[in-house]
Amino acid sequence: MPATAIAAVVYKPTDNIEALLAQAARALAADGVKLGGVLQHDIATVIDDPCAMELENLETGESIPLSQELGRGSVACRVDPDALARGSVAVRGAIERGVDLVIINKFGAQEVSGAGLRDEMGETVMAGVPLLTAVGERFLGEWKNFTGDEGALLPPTLEAVLDWWSALPGQA
Repeated sequence: MPATAIAAVVYKPTDNIEALLAQAARALAADGVKLGGVLQHDIATVIDDPCAMELENLETGESIPLSQELGRGSVACRVDPDALARGSVAVRGAIERGVDLVIINKFGAQEVSGAGLRDEMGETVMAGVPLLTAVGERFLGEWKNFTGDEGALLPPTLEAVLDWWSALPGQA
């Protein structure tokens, strides 16, 4: 698989990476790209919970609550391990069903520590399926180490994502 079949959008904390990846997924799906993977959506303002997040299964549209309720008085946000397991199943199933592209919301703190959807990112690449994700500038070194410094690093623009996809062999 060509190195360009792995791409990470490099972003700063001020970039709205969730919205960009969702926009890219919509545009690619509209062009007939069969998508798999999961995107994170922060829904804190929708349900008045500062920690509220959900994963969207790009293949089915299913929403998976990502935030774990810690109870009254909690000041921390916690990722629900069951939600990550469901996200993992979604990614692995999409690979098995032969999607054209897997999008995973980000290579973040969970993945840096060896958890999150790190294994699923590796499985996607090993299966020969193109992978698109996002990586914060602070984790760029860890991302390069994880990928062996392979793949494309994209600026946080829709045009860059769509150009990357179009440049992949078999997409022109």
